[in-house]
Amino acid sequence: MFTGLVESLATLVERRNFALVVESAGIIADPVIGESIAVNGCCLTLEKADGRRLTFHTLAETLKRTNLSQLEIGEKLHIERALRVGDRLGGHLVQGHVDTTAKVQKLVEMPDGDREMEIELPVTLAPEIILKGSIAVDGVSLTVCRLETNCFAVRLIPETCKRTALTSRVGKCVNLESDVIGKYVHHLLRPEEGKPSSRPITMERLAEAGLL
Repeated sequence: MFTGLVESLATLVERRNFALVVESAGIIADPVIGESIAVNGCCLTLEKADGRRLTFHTLAETLKRTNLSQLEIGEKLHIERALRVGDRLGGHLVQGHVDTTAKVQKLVEMPDGDREMEIELPVTLAPEIILKGSIAVDGVSLTVCRLETNCFAVRLIPETCKRTALTSRVGKCVNLESDVIGKYVHHLLRPEEGKPSSRPITMERLAEAGLL
């Protein structure tokens, strides 16, 4: 489990078969072989650590669902170590299970100094994205500030622009993970395929499911 707060930028230095090798801009203190680390929002297992150079194993399913197979050598990635019990939850609960990728359509500088990033809205993710809801974009915890039929937008404050590589993503695909709470609510409200819902959705039913 992660928070969507990037700890370090890293550079993609090598990709071979199912191995992904990155070089972190900062030292990863006391790395543990086998630990989970989010790379561009994708939970990967650390296989080798040599100074700032980290090697991860990537499954075929991971490469299919994420942008890790599309990135060019030298591109910047986001690194976040797993959340520890007792840590502050500064962003939102991020599983590191990327749902899909989508293209960044444009980045507009706003009068207040923020930047608004517009991203295409995948049909499969549309029911789980809401205005003012949380979403992880390449592993960065952000808030949806605009929602339309075929796109949505998030705001990037100057600190986010400085600490992440999101401003370089225009025209490229980013990893998206919707809010895990939204996933469960959507699943609960969705009737079984081909069958009308036999139980109406009530406040009591939501409470029984632990969603209230």
